[in-house]
Amino acid sequence: MTAYDDQPGREPAGGAERPAAEHGMTRRQLMRHAGWFGGAVVLTVAGGEVFSHVAGPQDATARAAAAPGNALRFVQVSDSHIGFQGPANTDVAGSFAEAIRQVNGLGFRPDFVMHSGDLTHLSTAGQFDQVRQMMTGLRTDRVFTVPGEHDSIGDAGRTYRQVFGRGTLGDGWYSFDTHGVHFVALVNTLSLEKLGHLGTEQIDFVRRDLAGLPSDTPVVVFSHIPLFAMYPKWGWSTDDALKVIALLRRFSSVTCLNGHVHQLFTKTEGNITFHSATTTAYPLPEPGRAPAPTPQVVPARQLKHALGIRTVDYRRGDQRLAVRDERLA
Repeated sequence: MTAYDDQPGREPAGGAERPAAEHGMTRRQLMRHAGWFGGAVVLTVAGGEVFSHVAGPQDATARAAAAPGNALRFVQVSDSHIGFQGPANTDVAGSFAEAIRQVNGLGFRPDFVMHSGDLTHLSTAGQFDQVRQMMTGLRTDRVFTVPGEHDSIGDAGRTYRQVFGRGTLGDGWYSFDTHGVHFVALVNTLSLEKLGHLGTEQIDFVRRDLAGLPSDTPVVVFSHIPLFAMYPKWGWSTDDALKVIALLRRFSSVTCLNGHVHQLFTKTEGNITFHSATTTAYPLPEPGRAPAPTPQVVPARQLKHALGIRTVDYRRGDQRLAVRDERLA
């Protein structure tokens, strides 16, 4: 899917399917993987450079000046919640506009921008139109999106797909290639009971899509809800994600980028690194620090420190993508 590009999403790859052990996520597995949560953010950067801090705009400008012209550089924004009204952020449209200004001031033109879901708060036609109009101000060639659960309220995502789903398959999933990297965008916010859910049709799409790719192809997977068990008690996981993870194991470098949790978290499991993104709207509590994941009110001067954007760089030949998170402040 491309929101503002004439090229539709990449069709599923052909060729013979590779066998993969597929197992549903049992309660025991959920509890075991839930133990992943609890570490500090660690961002592994291509070339061996490690960042354990949240970078600022000056860092981004310096990187842009040093980056080679053939590098892939894209931006992830998430959870703008256009239409939200509450004390946690009385002007979500204003903070999203500030995030767009920050993207446009990075010092380079991103190859694309991905919004990883919850574009709107109540999935009304007016809210979708507002966020679409705002994103036309992004200085980039293409804008991609995946839906959040707030983008599917009341109509199973039909309004979202009417605005942002051109060229997608099924309920809005798709894939594309650029700069030698293969991207897969998944929808795990429909059929929600407690956890995110992909479903058989979408998992079959991923199997066909990946089948023809060499194992040294870098793969990036976008979803709204985490594909790892960050905190299942709050629904911060996807119940059938292990079936997709099994298909990704043969690739030497896999990066999974999600939204939903409104905070930074990174976990590496073998060849797969998971990065949860922050929000442009309002913070949520850390898992277990509150009865439920409800919007958190912080002092006004601290709000922008909880919001931000993400930049991702990749150069052909590097083993991993360089992921950097930047505060909105």
